[in-house]
Parts: sequence; structure tokens; C-alpha cells
Amino acid sequence: MDRLDAMSTFLAVVEAGSLSAAARRLKTPLTTVSRKVSELEAHLRTKLFNRSSRQLVLTDAGSSYLTACKRILADVSEAERIASGEYTAPTGELSVTTPVGFGRTILIPIIADFLKTYPDIKTRIIPTDRVLSLVQEQIDVGVRIGTLPDSSLIAIPVGTTRRLACASPAYLAARGRPRTPEDLAAHDCISYAGFESHDLWTFVRDRATVAVPVKTRLIVGGAEAACAAARAGIGITIALSYQLGAASDGAGLMTVLDDFQPAPRPVNLVYSANRFLPIKVRAFLDFATPRLKQVLAEFNPPPR
Repeated sequence: MDRLDAMSTFLAVVEAGSLSAAARRLKTPLTTVSRKVSELEAHLRTKLFNRSSRQLVLTDAGSSYLTACKRILADVSEAERIASGEYTAPTGELSVTTPVGFGRTILIPIIADFLKTYPDIKTRIIPTDRVLSLVQEQIDVGVRIGTLPDSSLIAIPVGTTRRLACASPAYLAARGRPRTPEDLAAHDCISYAGFESHDLWTFVRDRATVAVPVKTRLIVGGAEAACAAARAGIGITIALSYQLGAASDGAGLMTVLDDFQPAPRPVNLVYSANRFLPIKVRAFLDFATPRLKQVLAEFNPPPR
């Protein structure tokens, strides 16, 4: 039995939540995953899981062994990186997760320049509006928008982004400019997946959050499509300032209800607090941080 391989399989089963999910993640037959876990239990002479028809639950021995496995596998990984020279020259594959719109609008141009500067680094971008676990998904760096929960991750602030309500000048000339959130009930609105309720939008008045009903005339898949629809004069939508500031999205749009918007949202680069920080990660953080600060500052223009 290859103990390191068995440990890796055991860790994958715990993180995935089941043998079948781990098999899919590892792209390994289910029977192989099950056999490796059974061999590991036989080698240790103890049960690592309490098995039921629906789930696997770690035993006390399994929980203790899991902690040791994480430490051992991390040490082996760091030793391999050191031996391969990853800590003396920026090499290897760098993985970065980012919100979809942020990646397309802001991060991709920075990544393009980064790859030109460091030809020995490959980059894998994971665009998703879900918050992924950097440790479980083996991701080097993440872009996070909003207040960060308490965690062991290290955060580097790179700027802020504001929520804005916007519409085309032609629409506002024809329908009038809303002065309060309640005025939206008389306007056509554009919503999109992952935003808020399609029927209730939230604003801030006297430091309190208020929800107002809106008349959604169009629902689209994302903020970029919503901005395009707003430019076409369909109605009022909500966007973040970097989305509105991008030339392809923001041209011809005017903001409304600026006094009722929440405080700016922080934007951070986050990474795991490992004992050894690979040079590829340090190189990316040093390269991307000042550029993100500059771009986000440019994409936070005064309301118009």
C-alpha cells in the first residue's frame, strides 16, 4: 500500500463527503477509492468512518488521523516545491478564483500582463460567483468582494466597489428620474440572476436598510446583460461601479438614487497562511495588488 496515496484518497473522501463524490473528484473508479480506504483502515487497525446508507461520519480516530494527514501531506507538498525550485524562481501553475464579472472586466487584462512578465508560470482562472474554499479546492489566490468572515486566510485590501442604480439618459428623459427608492414602483426595472429579489430591491435610508417593491420588466443572466439592456433604454438596473466603469458596459448610463446606496464594498485578494509562500504566489500578489488598486480607483468615479 502506498501510504501517501492512501492518505490523499482518505482526505479526498472527507472533503467530498462520500466515496462516490471523491471518486468523481479524483477521476478514479469507486471500487478503487473504497479499496484504498479499506486498506488504510486495515493497516491502522481501526475504523476511520462510521458508514451508513446516506453518509460517512468520521470516528474519533478518523478525526485525529485527518489532522495528521493534512499536516503530513502539506509538508510533503512543500518539500516537493522546494526541491523543484518553486521557492527560488516563479514557476508552476497558479490558480486564482474570482467572481465572474470581475474576472472578465478587470482580472483578465492583469493576468495577461502577468503571464508576459513570468513566462514560466501557467495560470488557471476559476470564475464563479460562489465562495470556494481555497484549501479544499487547492486554489492559490482568491478575489473576494464584500466583508470577509473570520477565517485563517490572509487578506490584502485592493480597493472598494460601489453598488449603483443606473439607466440610459433617453429612458430617464422619457420616464423621469426617481428621487426616492419608492419611486421605482412607477419605473421599469431590470433584474438578473444572483442579484436580489426580482420584486424587492434594498436601499439605505438613515442608516437603515429598506426594501421597496419594483416592477421588473426584464430578467437576464448577469450584470453585463443588465447594463446592455439598460443602455438600450429598457429600464433601471443595479450594477457595481467596476461594471459600470467598464467602457463596454458603462457608456451612456447615468446613476440614480446615489444617496440611498449602501457603503462601498471592500475588494480583497486572499490566500492561505502557509508556512512557505511559493514565489509564484508572492510574484502574483506583488504584481496584481498595485494594478488592482489603480483600476478599482478608476472604476469608482463620482456619481453622474
